[in-house]
Amino acid sequence: MTQSSDFFIHFWGVRGSIAVPGNETVRYGGNTSCVEMRVGGKRLIFDGGTGLRVLGKSMLKQMPVEAYMFFSHSHWDHIQGFPFFIPAFVPGNCFHIYGAIAPNGASMQKRLSDQMHHPNFPVPMQIMKSDLKFTDIMVGDVIELDGIRIETGPLNHPNSAIGFRVTYNGKTVVYATDTEHYHDRIDEDLVHLARDADVLIYDACYTDEEYYDEKAPKIGWGHSTWQEALKVVDAARVKQAVMFHHDPNHDDDCLDEIEAQVRSVFPNSLLAREGMILPVE
Repeated sequence: MTQSSDFFIHFWGVRGSIAVPGNETVRYGGNTSCVEMRVGGKRLIFDGGTGLRVLGKSMLKQMPVEAYMFFSHSHWDHIQGFPFFIPAFVPGNCFHIYGAIAPNGASMQKRLSDQMHHPNFPVPMQIMKSDLKFTDIMVGDVIELDGIRIETGPLNHPNSAIGFRVTYNGKTVVYATDTEHYHDRIDEDLVHLARDADVLIYDACYTDEEYYDEKAPKIGWGHSTWQEALKVVDAARVKQAVMFHHDPNHDDDCLDEIEAQVRSVFPNSLLAREGMILPVE
């Protein structure tokens, strides 16, 4: 991999629900959702889980910086790194922040701000001295950034979530985390979003056995399985699949086993690892 590529993906946080640092999560990482795409000289950031803090530290030697941040939704594991994103506190940096209005009417700006209000956090978002430019988006909106096309689509998740399709120079990456498959049909909205994608980053939090477990089922929790992921891959003619949003109870050995199972069915697939850099070629 050469970072001179004009389109690559850097995984800074690959977990779901809660960060799980420790000696059992070293190989895959313990930080929650944060994915960076470097596309045609621009920096796109998808979600701000605890992985965003690590990304922010790496950016300190590159300042001043400008980036475009896209939030799929505002559950804690997707925003909890934002208050610890050091570049946002530094004058001269600029962050364009996109997110949908929540079902209760709250904008992404309000939700990011609320988590930093007393008694939840010691300092308010207003202490951030970078230029924060918020844009409200709706499902179905298309964002154009100097030759980069970013399409949005609905995901099946409690309180709603948005998936993103990024296309540049004929190459496409789809970020579709926090979505639950339907039991009686494939999600045609998701298939459309992922159509002919070069890379699909997909919520494969559970295995089918865990999802349908009679004692503790995960039905209705808003997440999917790797088995269902491969159905989408097949229907949408996806070239490479990356399983993402790993369950906090899945340690490295468990994820090794899952990856082996996934690759036995679809060889051009892998599980996301914190720190992994993936070129889009």
